[in-house]
Amino acid sequence: MKILERLPSYFERFLYPQIVGAARLLYLLPCTILAFICTDAVAVPQPLRSDITVKKILDTVSASPSIRIVKHPNSRFLMYLKLNGDIYRVDLLKGTQLRVNTSAQHLLANTQGMAIGSDGVIYLVGNEDLPNNQTRAKIVKGVYDIVLKKRVWSVLAETVGYPKSATAFDHRFNGIVVSPAGDFIYVNSGSRTDHGEIQTAGGLYPNIREVGLTACILRLPTGGSNIILPNNRASLRSAGYIFSEGTRNTFDMAFASNGDLFGTENGPDRDMSEELNWLRLGKHYGFPWRIGGEDNPQQFPDYNPVTDLLLDKRFIAVKKGFYYNDPTFPKRPVRPLIEPIANFGPDADSFRDPIDGLVKDASDLGVPLGTFTSHRSPLGLVFDRTAAMSAEFQGDGFMLSWTPGDPLGQAVAGPFHDASQDLLNLNLTKIGQSNYQLQATRIVEGFNRPIDAEIIGNNIYVLEYGGTQGIWQITMPPKI
Repeated sequence: MKILERLPSYFERFLYPQIVGAARLLYLLPCTILAFICTDAVAVPQPLRSDITVKKILDTVSASPSIRIVKHPNSRFLMYLKLNGDIYRVDLLKGTQLRVNTSAQHLLANTQGMAIGSDGVIYLVGNEDLPNNQTRAKIVKGVYDIVLKKRVWSVLAETVGYPKSATAFDHRFNGIVVSPAGDFIYVNSGSRTDHGEIQTAGGLYPNIREVGLTACILRLPTGGSNIILPNNRASLRSAGYIFSEGTRNTFDMAFASNGDLFGTENGPDRDMSEELNWLRLGKHYGFPWRIGGEDNPQQFPDYNPVTDLLLDKRFIAVKKGFYYNDPTFPKRPVRPLIEPIANFGPDADSFRDPIDGLVKDASDLGVPLGTFTSHRSPLGLVFDRTAAMSAEFQGDGFMLSWTPGDPLGQAVAGPFHDASQDLLNLNLTKIGQSNYQLQATRIVEGFNRPIDAEIIGNNIYVLEYGGTQGIWQITMPPKI
């Protein structure tokens, strides 16, 4: 097994350390390292049902990793984004690709998010490094000018500079989605900590944990221009820009056919469940006090990491001593904290018991999990919004998971008793107006670090980060 496959939550703990720290930008890595990443063993995904087919569309490998895939308003085309800002258009009929934009045009060199509205406007999310270990995020939009016959880019919003932690847990701005009506974009700003611990960036920012611009989801008007986002939560809230809070790193979001917004949540280095959340205006989703449906023990005065059976010494935050007795940990908010969606299995529901340290299967025990096996790094969330699939899958959600796991045990620092790197079917059921619950079932396995997905009709398109960075077409049973 390659060394890289041993890293916990590979995307968060390898890709992000390269793109967010000084001298860590992935596109500045030596070519030999990039070659090592991109020539990883080629995986061939396999359907787990006879009525599902898998077909490769093309490979996207280049010096910069592929990170996002979205559909064009013309269903013949897909668009995918490179970390360096290159945008490619894929012709699904011809099986060809063409680079249509570069960072020289939209002026973002470290892009982590892309969305396209029904009107064809492209929205990009990028981050840049500033002096004194600070970062600044920028959201730009590209409108196609039929007279100039090119896309014209402008700044929708940008943040002021705000402090990074200089760790692997600087998640920064990434996921973005356009509302069904096209009037708002929703943008994720990830945490700067693993679990709410103090991170001073080498003493530059004493006693700083999260800041105003981190661990939240913002809602911005698509018609906005040059909006300045301050590093002050109260100011952001009063301006109407804060949509929800207490999210650690909602790297991907998607709307269901009923208009409800959902987001995948990457968990910490402690063996706590990864989440799927129903995201709603004004709600707080618990981070850093509640994670994966459980209490973060560092908030309690008697916490002793030595006796914490959920700490795996192979993980970065554990190795570096970020779990410690923490008497100044902030008090949890008085307001209600929203719990993650409960997973009733049968898949992606392994957990480590904090009492005896053993790995168990939640659905085998008849209990729900909130929501997925630890360290899966859930990504690539899509919904059958057009009811194009058979009755069994109609309207359902589908989700990828990034991190390689061990299907039989816990030999890797990643998902335990769970292979991961798969496509899950999420059969969601709404529980009044309080929350949802779901049943997760693996339907395709064997991807190579899948990073994003899109859906057109009854076809799901999966973009890989590993191997040759393939785009795969997963054809689901159609509506009859």
